[in-house]
Amino acid sequence: MKKLLFSKIKESLFSVLPVTLIVIILNFTPLLNLELKEIIVFSVSALFLILGIGFFTLGADVAMTPMGERVGAGLTKSKNLSLLLIVGFAMGLLITIAEPDLTVLANQVGSSLIIIFVGLGVGLFLLLSILKIVFKIDLSTMLLYFYMVLFALGLLGLTLAPETFAKFIPLSFDSGGVTTGPITVPFIMALGVGIATTIGGRNASENSFGLVAMCSIGPILAVLVMSIISGGNVSTPSPEDYLLSEDIFSAVLHTLGTTTKDVTIALGLVVLFFFVINFIFLKLPKQKILQILVGTLYTYVGLIVFLTAVHVGFMPVGFKMGSELAKASPIAVTIVAFVLGLVVVLAEPAVHVLNKQVEEITNGTVSKKAMMIALSIGVGLSICLSVIRIIFNFSILYYLIPGYLISLGLSFFVPKIYTAIAFDSGGVASGPLTSTFILPFAIGVCYALGGEVEVLLNGFGIVAMVAMTPLITIQLLGFTAVSKKHVSQKLAMKKILGEEDDQIIRFL
Repeated sequence: MKKLLFSKIKESLFSVLPVTLIVIILNFTPLLNLELKEIIVFSVSALFLILGIGFFTLGADVAMTPMGERVGAGLTKSKNLSLLLIVGFAMGLLITIAEPDLTVLANQVGSSLIIIFVGLGVGLFLLLSILKIVFKIDLSTMLLYFYMVLFALGLLGLTLAPETFAKFIPLSFDSGGVTTGPITVPFIMALGVGIATTIGGRNASENSFGLVAMCSIGPILAVLVMSIISGGNVSTPSPEDYLLSEDIFSAVLHTLGTTTKDVTIALGLVVLFFFVINFIFLKLPKQKILQILVGTLYTYVGLIVFLTAVHVGFMPVGFKMGSELAKASPIAVTIVAFVLGLVVVLAEPAVHVLNKQVEEITNGTVSKKAMMIALSIGVGLSICLSVIRIIFNFSILYYLIPGYLISLGLSFFVPKIYTAIAFDSGGVASGPLTSTFILPFAIGVCYALGGEVEVLLNGFGIVAMVAMTPLITIQLLGFTAVSKKHVSQKLAMKKILGEEDDQIIRFL
């Protein structure tokens, strides 16, 4: 276990180092001027971030993924569809309510109601995802239908109540991105694998993906519905919320206490849920239970360390970077946004879980390296485009509608497994570092360029963009793979036909 932990920490070092170096290098230019205290806190936070990701990814491998697979397989073997759906809905609701990423977003807009609505949205769409696997419904068809419903509801809302919906559309799409965080993703993805593997069939690998994609739609619809019920009551985050505390020691203790509480509730719900299912249905051996408990402890420690580090050290620096770069040069902030996007996805814990699972299920057809390159390019473009939107002040729908139309259109031309992986990747890429570093970065740009009024309209929506662009880049990866396969087959056929012609000529 120690060797495995060391290996995970080494991986996380290479993930976090690029982001850290970019911030430090920028500080030696006229574009950014961090105080010595900010540099020290940021650097120490980066070290704890490395440890946190290492512990978390080890825990996800040892505990979270096996738990999800066992629950999915065990409940499917019971052949009780009603029970499977009830458990799926309850699990989606409870885990989402306790997801730390969602709490971060809710705190930034001052609305706890959003947590309840998003939880209901995830629970409902996890139920629909289970039905998709059981009845082998085509994922592309379901995605096309629900995104059309989503955009129709958005356009209707803009027609009936333009001011309210203008604020809520970026926030609703951000909710879909942050919901699929470090606790939700490993469990939900493994649940899909467990159900699909147990049911079997020719397309079991393909059917195992898509749960995260579906669970990203539910929150968007739920928050749009909430905007109608609540009358548009959300608050704008204040710049003071992102400043580094004067008493850093007290701030660390406060954040540590709050984070420990949130993570305890989140993991406690998952573990309690698992043990209830195990007691009634699974009845796993004690050795396996002990392994899961040890893995859960690693996950617990990793998440607390990770989330405390990003809150204390990364959120204030992200806000200040965005604000100072925007004041210095719009071109500079756009370039830095792209570079940040390229590297920030490397430090998202759930991305490593996804990439490993994709490589295993596709037997290396889709490698971890190819996935990471496609995700990095996608996230880089998304943050760059988001900053351009803030600078020129236009609606996020000018990005989202064409972007999702392209994504859904590509789904008809690439292998289904690439579509499922792509839409899962969109939710996974927008993790805790996005909500606690990139979102404050965007809000800092908003305050520097447009003031408080523009924050809800343009500052939010960046998480949505991070969730959308990988849908295109990863499907393009699949399109390229298919094209190469066709070309190689044609070349092989020409070679065979050429050899046959030579043989005929020699015979004559």
